[in-house]
Amino acid sequence: MRCRFCRRPAGLLRRRCRPCLSLWAVFGRNRGAPLHDLLPLMAATGASPEEVRAFLGADPDGGGAIEDRIAAEMANQLFESFGGTRGRQTPEDVRRLRARGAWRSFGQRPE
Repeated sequence: MRCRFCRRPAGLLRRRCRPCLSLWAVFGRNRGAPLHDLLPLMAATGASPEEVRAFLGADPDGGGAIEDRIAAEMANQLFESFGGTRGRQTPEDVRRLRARGAWRSFGQRPE
């Protein structure tokens, strides 16, 4: 069976390989932490940088990529700290914004 995160062989009747299993545990324990705090913890699991990149780009259950989930949680925390309501940014919103691209100059929006 293949890993749901990185698509590498996970073993017989396993849905996740060992590196992705440990990365998922780190992500679950540190939910809501910013990415710059999560990356050293993920590196401490012994996973290679390629495995971490594959894990962050994975969408295991259709709820959005892991990196988009982290960005959405950070945006929601920022909204809340400014007095806004929580739960406005979703991983799908983050994916759409990332797909649009960056601003080219001050007056030119991305296409």
